[in-house]
Amino acid sequence: MGILEFIILVVIAAICGALGQAIAGYSLGGMVITTIVGFIGALLGTWLARAMGLPELLMVNVGGQPFPIIWAIIGSALFAAIIAMFTRRPRSYA
Repeated sequence: MGILEFIILVVIAAICGALGQAIAGYSLGGMVITTIVGFIGALLGTWLARAMGLPELLMVNVGGQPFPIIWAIIGSALFAAIIAMFTRRPRSYA
């Protein structure tokens, strides 16, 4: 994998992470964190899909590395939602 393919893969992961965070309604940080969330979402989403016996949807091969777009977005949303549950402060209605 060359540098161009790596940059394309990072951009795809960042977009998937941003979409997942938007769906969850919680932003974990800037561009670097969003990219990491995209990669974690791809791992989490692919693992969940395989555990439930679901097909791999919209796989993109970049430099010989497959990247699951749909499962990355779903996994990113789940990851951001889980983090939001533990880090958000409860609202006081007083």
